[in-house]
Amino acid sequence: MLLAEFDYDLPPELVAKEPLAERDASRLMRVPLGGDPFDHRAFRELPALLSPGDLLVVNDAKVLHARLRGEKVETGGKVELVVDRPLGGARWLCLGQASKGFRPGQRLLLAGELAATVAALRGEGFFEIDVEAGADLWAFAERRGELPLPPYLDRAATPEDDRRYQTLFARAPGAVAAPTAGLHFTERVLGALSARGVTVERLTLYVGAGTFLPVRAERIEDHRMQPERFEIPVGLAAAVAAARARGGRVVAVGTTALRALEAAFDGSTLREGPGETDLFVRPGHAFRAVDGLLTNLHLPRSTLLVLVAALAGRERILSAYREAVALRYRFFSYGDCMLIA
Repeated sequence: MLLAEFDYDLPPELVAKEPLAERDASRLMRVPLGGDPFDHRAFRELPALLSPGDLLVVNDAKVLHARLRGEKVETGGKVELVVDRPLGGARWLCLGQASKGFRPGQRLLLAGELAATVAALRGEGFFEIDVEAGADLWAFAERRGELPLPPYLDRAATPEDDRRYQTLFARAPGAVAAPTAGLHFTERVLGALSARGVTVERLTLYVGAGTFLPVRAERIEDHRMQPERFEIPVGLAAAVAAARARGGRVVAVGTTALRALEAAFDGSTLREGPGETDLFVRPGHAFRAVDGLLTNLHLPRSTLLVLVAALAGRERILSAYREAVALRYRFFSYGDCMLIA
């Protein structure tokens, strides 16, 4: 399939640049998998759209201050990078840009303080660096870095973003972007879900810097996802099996939770423990672990839009997006959401 088949017209003013005053005041479009008409609600009405016995699976990854600025020691050229993950020892994987690019052996000074050396280039803007004395680059970035807001917000992070660009569930540090479907939840909604008989379980997928890269392949089959680490906690496999046994649905909260669940499903159950996945969910994917998805409204021509089209059907999703535009939904990370179930 061609990437151009996953495009839609989005007026720029519908991109949500700031969060709403209340998390659960966002709008929610219900897209029934059975083909029934779309339905429009407030997010706080989510419990009424689920059934007793359903299971929600959320991603509890916490976003770090992963964006660091610095300079090249030899030339003073400006450097900006996002710390993706540790590779062991003093070596770290980063995504970045700099005047005249990077080359192995180049010395960097990050935030005017930490010395590093470019060790290897990976392609697609990724490169490896070695940091002096084996410093903990995550800890340094938390102290001297910035929250890596998505590029389409086109603004610097603020102290308010430190609070609002984290979900209520965030407790596992290591992500460079928020699992944004979880941003809508409040204690009020969680209480209503519990009263409804809907259970909530957690997993962790550390959203990597590859999430910021555009898809450049014309055919979606030619696109390769950047690997991301995940953790399926002990007990989640039993919770999924119990939900299925009682006739409940397993609904992933966000595309990250969906990818972790699908990647960890071995045909009969979830494999618990750590893992890594480069799974690209696209039309033709046989869903085995999830029955539904709660997700934000995604960028045109993106892997995330392809994923939701794989679940609900391309034409149906594009129709839903056209309706969302017509009704002036708010799009992307700080925007409204969609329940596909």
